[in-house]
Amino acid sequence: MNPLPLWTPSKEHISNTQLTRFMATAVQEPFSDYESLYRWSIDQPEAFWFALWEFAEIVHSKKPDRILQPAMPGSIWFEGSRLNFAENLLRRRGSSTALLSLSEHRPTLRLSYDQLRTQVAQCATSLRIAGIEPGDRVVGYVPNFWYSVVAMLASTSIGAVWSSCSPDFGYQGVLDRFGQIEPRILFTADGYQYGGKRFDLLSRVRDISKSLSSIERIVVAPWLDESPNLEGLEKACLWDSFLTDLGQQEVDEISFDPLPFDHPVYILYSSGTTGIPKCIVHGAGGTLLQHAKELLLHCDLTPQDNIFYYTTCGWMMWNWLVSSLMTGCKVTLYDGSPAYPGISRMWDTIDEHQISIFGTSPKFLGLCRKEGLSPRSTHTMKSLKAILSTGSPLLPEDFDWVYQEVKTEIQLSSISGGTDIVSCFVLGNPNLPVYRGEIQCRGLGMAVEAFDSHGNSIRNEKGELVCTRPFPSMPIHFWNDPEGKRYHNAYFNSFPDIWTHGDFIEITENNGIRIFGRSDSTLNPGGVRIGTAEIYRQVETLDEILDSLAIGQKWDDDTRVILFVVLAPEATLNDDLRNVICDRIRKGTTPRHVPSKILEVPGVPYTISGKKVELAVTQIVHGVEPGNKDALANPESLDGYRNRAELKVH
Repeated sequence: MNPLPLWTPSKEHISNTQLTRFMATAVQEPFSDYESLYRWSIDQPEAFWFALWEFAEIVHSKKPDRILQPAMPGSIWFEGSRLNFAENLLRRRGSSTALLSLSEHRPTLRLSYDQLRTQVAQCATSLRIAGIEPGDRVVGYVPNFWYSVVAMLASTSIGAVWSSCSPDFGYQGVLDRFGQIEPRILFTADGYQYGGKRFDLLSRVRDISKSLSSIERIVVAPWLDESPNLEGLEKACLWDSFLTDLGQQEVDEISFDPLPFDHPVYILYSSGTTGIPKCIVHGAGGTLLQHAKELLLHCDLTPQDNIFYYTTCGWMMWNWLVSSLMTGCKVTLYDGSPAYPGISRMWDTIDEHQISIFGTSPKFLGLCRKEGLSPRSTHTMKSLKAILSTGSPLLPEDFDWVYQEVKTEIQLSSISGGTDIVSCFVLGNPNLPVYRGEIQCRGLGMAVEAFDSHGNSIRNEKGELVCTRPFPSMPIHFWNDPEGKRYHNAYFNSFPDIWTHGDFIEITENNGIRIFGRSDSTLNPGGVRIGTAEIYRQVETLDEILDSLAIGQKWDDDTRVILFVVLAPEATLNDDLRNVICDRIRKGTTPRHVPSKILEVPGVPYTISGKKVELAVTQIVHGVEPGNKDALANPESLDGYRNRAELKVH
């Protein structure tokens, strides 16, 4: 018997969503439910994606001659069409707000759609005068502020390829990424503030610029100080100088270069925790169309909405968030800590700026739950209609907390996809109920299945997340991978001609999805596959545990589960607490999940985009030093796992 949903949309709500409007207009005979629409989107990809092209009113200078030439990999989408990515994001005009730029230390800045367009026009003109052409790389080592959006839109209006890193990346992390793609222009800031502390960027930029000979100009936006000192920084100028010193008059209009559908728009990077990051090149049309589908249909984003996602410019959610501009809504950027000066900061922001769609991480929601917050008691939450969560699986207890302590009438959308596809495989749906611990649905046009080790599609069992048919936002290629070998090895090694994503999932009887962690961190004690998220969802509900990390250690020709825990300030890891942890895991999962050892550590290593790094800890426990610690947000945390006497093999 299915459990009762935590939220069910009303008939009135469903009748007014853009998804319902799409279902009624995509074909002559309207679809009766989401499942029939989904099946059509998989079985008739040309019809579905062209219907979306028209529904989203994609701005183009030439229609496609052909919608799809299928192949896995190597499919060709919307062949013959011409469009410009930035033109689609800037198609709205007027005085309504396009961007709100918030931070810890500066007043809120508002840009209307007309003001944003003017800023982009001036920046694009300066880039053209500097000699930037289609295909050139322009990069940002930048906080999440309005300058970043302007620089990206200006670059892509020309057809240059944009790539960005957040300022918490160190020198080597930036060099490992930008050094591969040879950028000509670097946008940066003089510094940033996080958690009340100021961080200088210019000294790091000096070192980076000396190692990147391809950089011809460095454009510095004043963020910490109004008049940053650029002494000793060759090729550098301030933002305002870049817009004026190259000799152009003030410009109000933009010239958008019409480009092929698969012209590169972004270079994103794999986490780099196992070596030099892969440079993943995404096409303009595929990114645009996929984001239009997710924002319009799955998020029901309208011009009346204000969307916020807590992200940095080094994570694909920034690219996804900025695409919201195509809908004519208000996009709110935030630079700083989500918990500064207190854990209520984000809930204050929702009320103050009337956020309607709030994006965050499971870690943040879990922290609010453990702190005993009840935003519905302290805030109005009147504007809020949806909460999005990604980065790791969302615990069932956090589903409960949202509906009990935030708002009952709200769509809670756990979503999952990745940098690899700059979008989602599975996500929310404004027309479907929300079930505890489940992602609502598979995305339209995404032929997602769970496969067993033999390549059979399975239901109500754990398996590999695969996608069996092509979709427009597949990477067009990897940088410096002319024969496509690295691309193929990354996604198509496990099952021929089928995308294997590396997540361990279950498709439920509700057609929802549960995610159990990454396949490469799946544990195999006694040959039984266990997702690490299954353990975290039990352990991290305990008040004594702030965070946890599970790995498999080779032991006596088998694997044993090792659990590391970060304790709350008043807690002690004694036999009583160990017994409580083991009992909770045993009752909530199976005896196979119960760890052989439970050890205390000061912290859990995370990537800069907020994902736990089980693999690096597994390597350390087995005596192998991780190859690229610059990909971690807190590499010092690894010290807590080295040379643990409790784990020595006798």
